[in-house]
Order: sequence, then structure tokens, then C-alpha cells
Amino acid sequence: MMTNLFSTFDPCTGALSLNWLSTLIALLMLNYNYWITPNNMMMVMMKIMFSLKLELSIIMPEKGSSIMFLGLSSYILINNLMGLLPYIFTPPSHLTFSLALALPMWLSFMMFGWINKTNNMFVHLVPMGTPSVLMPFMVLIETISNLIRPGSLAVRLTSNMIAGHLLMALLGNSCSFLMTMMLMTIFMLLMMFETAVSFIQSYVFMILSTLYSSEV
Repeated sequence: MMTNLFSTFDPCTGALSLNWLSTLIALLMLNYNYWITPNNMMMVMMKIMFSLKLELSIIMPEKGSSIMFLGLSSYILINNLMGLLPYIFTPPSHLTFSLALALPMWLSFMMFGWINKTNNMFVHLVPMGTPSVLMPFMVLIETISNLIRPGSLAVRLTSNMIAGHLLMALLGNSCSFLMTMMLMTIFMLLMMFETAVSFIQSYVFMILSTLYSSEV
């Protein structure tokens, strides 16, 4: 039963599996250079990006520093939303996808900080006002918290994306056809919940990445 349940998240369905190519499907939807005026989808995306840029400018006032995080947020959001469509693989439900985004970014921040701002990185290990007796423990705690940041980012994104899919799979497999029709309202509410989670997780990933980079 568990093998059948989690088989929906299996990226390898055959010898020539192309499931991971779903991460590139969104690129086919972003080319609007053929149109003189932007369409409705482009206008909605621009409004969302402008709102997010205003929030990022508070954390990172440097000009142009929010472009990478806005692109990362939109990429995760599009993949989350594409995964809600039938017969489309959900890449954010795998740690390989999440770690591939979180680990290189965290590693680049750490390398830049320890190479160029060594004293500042040491200062972050001991928060201001820490008693002298607790300083060795605070250094150990802060070091561990820095090391688990990419893992916590990846697990947070993966677990939240897989939870709703598992719940719908459980309800769909354990119910008869008549009960499924009766529970259609619950499935619609779950789809609305999954859509909200897709937006929230991309936003949380972007904000946490920005906060981690602002400490460097």
C-alpha cells in the first residue's frame, strides 16, 4: 500500500523517463516578446514581482540585490503550480530539487562571508549580550544552526508540497466512487489549500534565503 501511495512521487517511471523535464515546461510559457502589449498573465506576474520587490528592498536595500531571489521565488512558484495539474510531475516534492536550490546558494553565502568578512562572521556566532559562561555553548549552537540551514529549507519546501498530495491520494484510494462524489467539496477545498501552499512556500523560501544572505 505504501509503495503504491508513494509511487505517485517516483520520478522514474520507465527506461526513458522524462518526468524531470517538467521543471522546464514553465520556460515555454514565459516568452511574450511576440506581443506588443502584455497579456493578463504577464500583468499579474509583474504585479506579484513588484510587490515582492518592495518587501525585499526593506531587507536588502542594495540596488539589484533582489533579482536572484525574485527569480528563485517565481521558479519555485511555477513548479508548484504546475505540479497541481493532472499527469504532471511535481519536482518540489523531492529533496533533490530543493537541495539543488538551497545548498549551492547557502554554500556561496558562507564562502563569501568567511573569505571576505571573516570578523563579521565570527561576530554572528556570539549574539550581543551573551554571558561569558554561555559563549562557548552559543558558538556551538550558532554553528549547528548555520550548518542545518540548507537542509531545513529543503525539507520545509518538500514536506509541505508532499503533504497535500499524500492526503488527496489517501482519500482517493480509500473511498468508493459514491463517497468520492460526496467528498468532492472536500477535494475542491484541498485543491484551494494546495494552491495557497504553493504561493506560501515559494514566498517563505525566498524570504528565508534573503534573511540568511543579509547576515553575511
